[in-house]
Amino acid sequence: MPAYDPNNIFAKILRGELPCHKVYEDDRAFAFLDIMPRAPGHTLVIPKSPARNLLDVAADDLAHVAMIVQKVARAAHTAFEADGVTLQQFNESAGGQVVFHLHFHIIPRKEGVAMKPPASEKEKPEVLAEHARKLAAALAAG
Repeated sequence: MPAYDPNNIFAKILRGELPCHKVYEDDRAFAFLDIMPRAPGHTLVIPKSPARNLLDVAADDLAHVAMIVQKVARAAHTAFEADGVTLQQFNESAGGQVVFHLHFHIIPRKEGVAMKPPASEKEKPEVLAEHARKLAAALAAG
């Protein structure tokens, strides 16, 4: 497996070199909105550790990120009045991975509403800012 690239886009977001719409952060995990969401509230959760994907992440970092994925999924379900939640996680190019920093997609879903195709439409910054505010409030409420 190739080595972790510290210049991937998510590593740059973690270092503050690129902007994002942050919804959650602790000492080991970070969550922010996808700028090309497949549905309103589409959020990415990543470890702060330099893990390429599920195949090389330390077990304790994976366990922590999984807890944050659940926490964010519950908040997104509430904040976006979703009927369900889709989780996606890809590993290596053959598995569909595009950004080589471990990440989980949390996509709130409405019954009968199809997801947009991946990376198909960039959302307006003001819409993302409102979605981030809404999700962060739901996270703070517990």
